Amino acid sequence: MSTLTVTAKGQVTLRKDLLDHLGVHPGDKINVDKLPDGRIEVKAARPTGSISDVFGSLKTKKKGRTLSIEDMNEVIARGWAGKR
Repeated sequence: MSTLTVTAKGQVTLRKDLLDHLGVHPGDKINVDKLPDGRIEVKAARPTGSISDVFGSLKTKKKGRTLSIEDMNEVIARGWAGKR
């Protein structure tokens, strides 16, 4: 268990090992849920989506043109990186 210190501004800094455990990096979001008995649960905020988000993702702007395997791999890589 880690012990953290609350600053005069009421802020708490999570140590690097805790951030690594959560899998978060600078700029990422963290969700905090209040639980009974004064406890909290800290989780990395992960983007949510649905299967319908992928529909149309492989379409091109030009009609009649199909995507090459390289184009598809690029779209897939951007998706895994969280880029749209």
